[in-house]
Amino acid sequence: MSIRDVFAVKLRARRLERGLSQEELAHRADLHRTYVSAIERCKYSVSIDSLQALAKVLGVEPYELLMPEDGSAPTSCEGDGGN
Repeated sequence: MSIRDVFAVKLRARRLERGLSQEELAHRADLHRTYVSAIERCKYSVSIDSLQALAKVLGVEPYELLMPEDGSAPTSCEGDGGN
């Protein structure tokens, strides 16, 4: 699983645990809803600043959104050139 996949899955799970819509999460993190949607669909990479803002709204540390459940290191996205 790529780090982008891990982040997308973790972001969506934490958002739903807190009962937030994509729109509400985006509003609280000062981001656009379509950007949050694209991150959750693994279409965009998240910036460090956006990662920090999303983690703050969700009440978690940024690294928690990047760690796979099994604790293994994520791999890079296939065919993305490392981006």
